[in-house]
Amino acid sequence: MNSVQSLFFGIREYLSPVLKNSKFKETGCITPEEFEAAGDFLVYKCPTWKWESGEVSKRRDYLPAEKQFLITRNVPCFRRVKQMEYTEEDSETQIETEDGEEAWVATHSGRVAANIEEIVQQIEGEDDEVTKMMSNIAIVPENDKEEVDIPDLDDIPDIEDEGVVEEDDPAALNTPSNVVSSNDDGPSDKILQVRTYDVFITYDKYYQTPRMWLFGYDEHRRPLTSIQIFEDISQDYAKKTVTIETHPHLNMSLASIHPCRHAQVMKKIIEKMNEEALKKFELLKQQYGNSPNAPQAEQAQVRVDQYLIIFLKFMSSVVPTIDYDHTISA
Repeated sequence: MNSVQSLFFGIREYLSPVLKNSKFKETGCITPEEFEAAGDFLVYKCPTWKWESGEVSKRRDYLPAEKQFLITRNVPCFRRVKQMEYTEEDSETQIETEDGEEAWVATHSGRVAANIEEIVQQIEGEDDEVTKMMSNIAIVPENDKEEVDIPDLDDIPDIEDEGVVEEDDPAALNTPSNVVSSNDDGPSDKILQVRTYDVFITYDKYYQTPRMWLFGYDEHRRPLTSIQIFEDISQDYAKKTVTIETHPHLNMSLASIHPCRHAQVMKKIIEKMNEEALKKFELLKQQYGNSPNAPQAEQAQVRVDQYLIIFLKFMSSVVPTIDYDHTISA
């Protein structure tokens, strides 16, 4: 079934015309040239991303041979989505679309992502009580201590010499032979088990938007199963807008966030960003007055080369625990 579906998608993309005119403000779609410009800007702002050429037989002629898709490797994923319990600080932002369909939900939009130090503190939270107890212990200076005569070890009789028989303590814990020692190198609850992901961005010719792909590894660098990958995807989208499909430039099947509504959502996000930017521009214009150094209205608008930066922010609502966004600042 997957092979038939991939064949259908391939034919559909092949027959689709290449977008030539820029429409990213009007429709949220971008041309291959704009995808390349946005990719170059992403690589410049975040060097962990890089261009790849992929399989020679799968290259698209509307993109440069050395810039077929983008990839960033070993992106950390510290938690599963089900561990992100909602609190009063969490919120959902609904992005309405013009076709009357169900709105796109941006989950945990009010949450600041925890860093690794905060997560480790949470895991080791039970050690805080021990720390408090230790802080209350008074350390007596050595000069203030009473001198204690330490007996000579030779003067202490051995237990065997006294004829004392050691009895079994009924309160002692019987340790089975199959219990792993605390000094063993086995897994520990104190060890943070971190998954990693390779994240891909391709250009979808049919939908005329970028498309995200995911390939995950567990803490031992073993590939994740599709069930495990869905554990790191918001349940509003798992198995709905996120499916397992064949990568357009590689001979492998990956989890992909379907781009059928990317253009509509991106259009709404760009419009909101432009509205906020224009408000700030009007305030700056009043401060500068008639000065020749006053900012221009065009400078307040979202540029097309910033498209992928915004796209990745938008995608974080689908994969909120995959921390690919931590080095991006536009």
